[in-house]
Amino acid sequence: MRITILSGGVGGARFTLGVLAALPDAEVTVIANVGDDLEHWGLHVSPDVDTVLYTLAGRVGAAGWGVRDDSRHALATVRELGGADWFILGDHDLGLHVVRTQRLAASEPLSAIVADVAARMGVGARILPATDARLRTVMMTDEGELAFQDWLVRRRAEPVVRSIRFDGAGAPAAPGVLEAIATADRVLLAPSNPFISLDPILAVAGVREALESRRATVVAVSPIIAGRAVKGPLGELLDWLGHERSTVGVARYLAPLVGTFVLDAADRARAADVRALGLRPVVTDTLMADAAARTALAHVALTT
Repeated sequence: MRITILSGGVGGARFTLGVLAALPDAEVTVIANVGDDLEHWGLHVSPDVDTVLYTLAGRVGAAGWGVRDDSRHALATVRELGGADWFILGDHDLGLHVVRTQRLAASEPLSAIVADVAARMGVGARILPATDARLRTVMMTDEGELAFQDWLVRRRAEPVVRSIRFDGAGAPAAPGVLEAIATADRVLLAPSNPFISLDPILAVAGVREALESRRATVVAVSPIIAGRAVKGPLGELLDWLGHERSTVGVARYLAPLVGTFVLDAADRARAADVRALGLRPVVTDTLMADAAARTALAHVALTT
């Protein structure tokens, strides 16, 4: 059974672990968001791609990102010398960014670098960045345009967002991306923020159309439970961008792309509202509190 997963960072990576507990690695492809990539300290950083890599390699930090038990000596020195210290990079993590930046400067495509790094880390699933081209999420706020990481990390997601644009929208899909969507037995939209994790992937040329063409076999898992985001600023973004702050608000936003929508048992009463959108609602426990929970959630998404 070939499965393709569209993934943001922490939620998508943990969900993929659940899928890999049920399927052989070779049958799973992850298309990862690159809209939150940035240049920091002169290095190319790919936070969502790296979170997937580190998680599947068993190296991820306790917070769900970065490298487990990493040190921060370089960051401390940067801080001491008055440099930019708002974006945390651990020492082992830094090594990956150095290598990636060097290889990109040598004109190697990001997708080839990710494939090689995954193999060196012992990751069997295929991880594809959505595009090899430059794609950046830009938050249009009450304080003007802010690069995504400036808004999320440096400004702690506080400036009110009025709209979101993608610098580089329409970029060509990385090799294998459209094929992975077209040939999968099922496409899963991991429980990721639809505006800042999934939309950048959908901004890549051909991706939205590829999903729409097979909508009946696309399954989305809600990233919000009882009106509260599992992680991150999804609730605020739903409010600011004019959507209902609920699992139904997310379902309505994703309805053109998906045929089945998995919502949490806490939102069972909203299943009829999801059905009214033309989606097939499936109710289960969606909070991935531990390995058993994420495996159970993945099983539902794979078999429902």
